[in-house]
Amino acid sequence: MDSNGSLTGNETSSQPYKEKGATNLGFSTSNADIAMTEKQLEMDAEKQNEAKVEIEGLKETEEDPWKISNIYIEVTPWNELSACGKFKRVTWDYFGKLVVLVGLLYLFICSLDFLGNAFKLIGGKAAGDIFKQSDVLSNPVAGLMIGILATVLLQSSSTSTSIVVSMVASKIVPIRNAIPMIMGANIGTSITNTLVSLAQMSNKGDFRRAFAGATVHDMFNWITVLVLLPVEAFSGYLFHLTENIVDSMTLTTNEGADREFLKVLTNPFTKLIIQVDSKVIEGVANGDIDAMNKSMIKHCCKKGIVDVTYVNTSTPENRTYVTKESICQEKCKYLFEGAANTLSDGEIGAILLVISLVLLCTCLVLIVKTLNSLLQGKVSLIIKKFVNADFPGFMGYFTGYLAILIGTGLTILVQSSSVFTSALTPLVGIGVIELDRMYPLTLGSNIGTTTTSILAAFAQSSSDIRLALQIALCHLFFNITGIVLFYPIPQLRFPIRLAKFLGNQTAKYRWFAIVYLILVFFLFPAAVFALSVVNWIAMVAVLGPITLLVIAIAVINVLQNKAPKALPMVFRNWYFLPEPLRSLKPMDRLMQKIVSCCPCCANKDATEENDEQTGESNSNTKL
Repeated sequence: MDSNGSLTGNETSSQPYKEKGATNLGFSTSNADIAMTEKQLEMDAEKQNEAKVEIEGLKETEEDPWKISNIYIEVTPWNELSACGKFKRVTWDYFGKLVVLVGLLYLFICSLDFLGNAFKLIGGKAAGDIFKQSDVLSNPVAGLMIGILATVLLQSSSTSTSIVVSMVASKIVPIRNAIPMIMGANIGTSITNTLVSLAQMSNKGDFRRAFAGATVHDMFNWITVLVLLPVEAFSGYLFHLTENIVDSMTLTTNEGADREFLKVLTNPFTKLIIQVDSKVIEGVANGDIDAMNKSMIKHCCKKGIVDVTYVNTSTPENRTYVTKESICQEKCKYLFEGAANTLSDGEIGAILLVISLVLLCTCLVLIVKTLNSLLQGKVSLIIKKFVNADFPGFMGYFTGYLAILIGTGLTILVQSSSVFTSALTPLVGIGVIELDRMYPLTLGSNIGTTTTSILAAFAQSSSDIRLALQIALCHLFFNITGIVLFYPIPQLRFPIRLAKFLGNQTAKYRWFAIVYLILVFFLFPAAVFALSVVNWIAMVAVLGPITLLVIAIAVINVLQNKAPKALPMVFRNWYFLPEPLRSLKPMDRLMQKIVSCCPCCANKDATEENDEQTGESNSNTKL
């Protein structure tokens, strides 16, 4: 048997081992010992590999990567500093870096606004055109995929839900058909913080935590949809619940209700760069033919109603008449306004997309570095423990509910779940916030973001407010129901476990994050939408077997971990399958060959691989 625990060529039978035991070891062996040895040698290589995997798993769990680190950077004590050193620490290390952090956070939020505007310019009309497919919305799966794709293209669940609210209020889409679209918007909005997590890809540990912290939002939304979409399709749970609530209310229009508080701070800067008219998207979604030919670049910032005199020359008397028309009283002035005369919306959007991504990544890198420099000494441990601490005793169970309330309140303040969760993602990456604390904060942000559609509903006219408010409440109770299902009982907090699995995969294979984004937010929704448009039979014929296969794999995995003896020997691990069907290593080798074309990436990957091999050999030496 070699150092890896596998059988060598001379040990394929029990007889050579008996002779070796009799002649070389110098002691007599009983029949029972020989029988035991033969039994051990009869273990197949797959079982030995399984044992090896279990040992490696135990080694990896010796240090939990999901817990906050007790390591901190030592700093010079206050009493050992000179007067100049004390002045520098107060002015720069404390106050100065805090001001820099706030400024970077402001630019980060503005970059998210630029990113959303860029996607609106590139795919806004396409998203509106997707919303316009009212003939296929009777299929709830198609409505769900429309909500996902449109929100991904718009990079804003607030915009997509507001469009759905206006379409429902205008009686273009029935409420029951719009509910799956709202569910899809909930999924589509989580792409933003997943994109943000990619900025920490350079550090394996940080990327593991950041990607898990971002995808815990994805997993909650997907699992909730998988449960509630069939329930809603067969029972109309959300429809009937919200209908009863709206019928019991006395509704009045409040045109000033639809306000975004964060825009008061960010608009002075973002409006100097770009201004986009989102009403064009609503016009496309509502079937306005003229909207398709309009530019989304805003040219008029202030309109007024004036009396215009016309002469009717078709009559002998050349009669004149006066009519009221809307004219532009003040033209917009911003960076890209002049470029709109020579460039199309898509070209301006592409330029803005590059600018926003550069600004976003730069801000994230500097935010992480600033936070790491601020969180030094024992103060960093105190802050981390305070943020992730639980109430004492049996009250500790209710700590998460306080986090949900905090997430709800802060999201209502910024009027965007994407901004809130994206700001928390780098904090999870550097270990300030644990994944178990990120989960309830994310649930709270899901509730807080529903206020946007509720406020938009109250701003509708008196005849439309009832329908608009009902679909907005469907959004609210969808998220509340998901929380009731997947938070109160710790064993049912599946999103945390799934997010950890995804985080571990991205730590081993960095390319997995890119594949995940493309597959989950683009290819899968587009493919399912295409199938659902064809007919129910085609969709069930394709998705049915895939769903059953996924369920079977999940059940076998659970039994492998919890009750392996309940399975036949062959199913106790996945080694009976070809390697491409049970491991990402073949794909990783292919990616390594592709990346090797870039010398800088190849050198970096080689260094990381050597570091990992060194770490593994050190661990084996310790064992």
